[in-house]
Amino acid sequence: VCDCVCRAPQVTETMATTALTGFSMMSLLSLGYLTWDLMGPNQVENEPDQTFGGRSPIPQPPHIIFIMTDDQGFNDIGYHSSDIRTPVLDKLAADGVKLENYYIQPICTPSRSQLITGRYQIHTGLQHSIIRPRQPNCLPFDQVTLPQRLQELGYSTHMVGKWHLGFYKKECLPTRRGFDTYFGSLTGSVNYYTYDSCDGPGLCGFDLHEGESVAWGQRGKYSTHLYTQRVRKILATHDPQSQPLFIFLSFQAVHTPLQSPREYIYPYRGLENVARRKYAAMVSAVDEAVRNITYALRKYGYYQNSVIIFSTDNGGQPLSGGSNWPLRGRKGTYWEGGVRGLGFVHSPLLRKRRRVSKALVHITDWYPTLVGLAGGNESLTKGVDGYNVWEAISEDKESPRLEILHNIDPLYNHARSGSLQKGYGIWNTAIQASIRAGDWKLLTGDPGYGDWTPPQTLPGFPAGWWNLERHTVPRKSVWLFNISGDPYERFDLSEQRPDVVKELLARLVYYNRTAVPVRYPSEDPRADPHLNGGAWVPWVGDEEEDSWDSVYQRKNKDWKKKLKLSKSRSFFRRLNTRIMSNRI
Repeated sequence: VCDCVCRAPQVTETMATTALTGFSMMSLLSLGYLTWDLMGPNQVENEPDQTFGGRSPIPQPPHIIFIMTDDQGFNDIGYHSSDIRTPVLDKLAADGVKLENYYIQPICTPSRSQLITGRYQIHTGLQHSIIRPRQPNCLPFDQVTLPQRLQELGYSTHMVGKWHLGFYKKECLPTRRGFDTYFGSLTGSVNYYTYDSCDGPGLCGFDLHEGESVAWGQRGKYSTHLYTQRVRKILATHDPQSQPLFIFLSFQAVHTPLQSPREYIYPYRGLENVARRKYAAMVSAVDEAVRNITYALRKYGYYQNSVIIFSTDNGGQPLSGGSNWPLRGRKGTYWEGGVRGLGFVHSPLLRKRRRVSKALVHITDWYPTLVGLAGGNESLTKGVDGYNVWEAISEDKESPRLEILHNIDPLYNHARSGSLQKGYGIWNTAIQASIRAGDWKLLTGDPGYGDWTPPQTLPGFPAGWWNLERHTVPRKSVWLFNISGDPYERFDLSEQRPDVVKELLARLVYYNRTAVPVRYPSEDPRADPHLNGGAWVPWVGDEEEDSWDSVYQRKNKDWKKKLKLSKSRSFFRRLNTRIMSNRI
């Protein structure tokens, strides 16, 4: 078995599993590791709806509205007993299906790429960090996207909001990747009023786009309101009876900077913590926006044949007002606070509504699920990592998903305490990776900041709280949790259950053998907005060949020495420092 992350020829699952360790998914089942009761007691109220089912024919495919928020934490919605009031989202979720075993990725680009492609990061080359504004990188061109599939099935497709999947070439833009129209920002973070986006001191540019042109005339309008107005305009001008509609509304909110109109802040004047007060106001603006969109769905005749999906992209940032309490960790980590997502589905087409679902669902599952709803057959989703989970959501059936690869990142800071020996000769535990199978979740390497951050109630946030848990436990590189019984990850069972650890390490080895090289090129100075009319726009001609300086760690006994010399490593160390200081 290789002693570090390495690329190997692709093999079938049976051959790979046999050749590696003899472990398999079947052995996990036989040993009883996948014993979580997916059909256990839910808050279920059965209300059969004869108009639609998982496989029943329908006169026209449903209109699909996918709403994604940015950095909204697990505790940042009303129905999770938060101090934030979200009456519209609460009502939609209560009348639909709440997804309480739903997983996303810990940062922006990975979640969006997996939604759009239905594939794990290791299968798109985007397994490391995010796509920076000056990187000549974007969603791989060989990937058929979700909106492209929906276009093939007769849908009118529209995207409004944050893209963050690269834009160095025009071929990377949303309008070239399956969306008939696009209105929004291409980078990861912009000012909510001026739409300025910065990638370092003096490296700022305007980032609001209408299709493939810069939308200079929209400056000064609050982005949550602006995006909502655009969605309502799309609904008002489209004929719901003539063609099914897919809208991907990707709010910038509630990502930093913390900005909102004053009227949303006033109801939270009782919150002492300033960041939390501003953050709550931004969530309320989103709640109002969703109300206006659902009103438009009813007004213009879409609602009765529509599916509304709500999802966040990653966990919240506690020091920017977000809260993942009582989950462990935050955005940017593989603890539950970073990857356990807010999500629900609201639709008159659901067969069993007004319930809580504990079915295991991952963000990659939306691709085959929505293609299935649109009338596509399985051949259109061949090779994706997601599963069609519509019957699990709509009919309360068992989820077809038993396992989630959270990620394998060979470029992230290697844990000094990790080694092949600590991985039982199966896996180098210095490498950042995480996987869940049934009840069990395994983490290796450095999973990221692992504190349990309580709701913020003080006017300021003592800096010392940041290190509450950092030095109380000896450095280690392997953790194992029974997530069903211990969702807050307080009881590490890696030493008590080495048998489970070995099984899951073997699964990491299997997945790693299917990985493609990491796509993480150096920043290109030609991307500077000052060289491109003051805006963030594509800067490489479509005819120019790519020269990826991708990095992929192969078997090498001197990997620590070489990693210190790696430009990618030094860059990511700076990026990680910014994350820890709450700048991302």
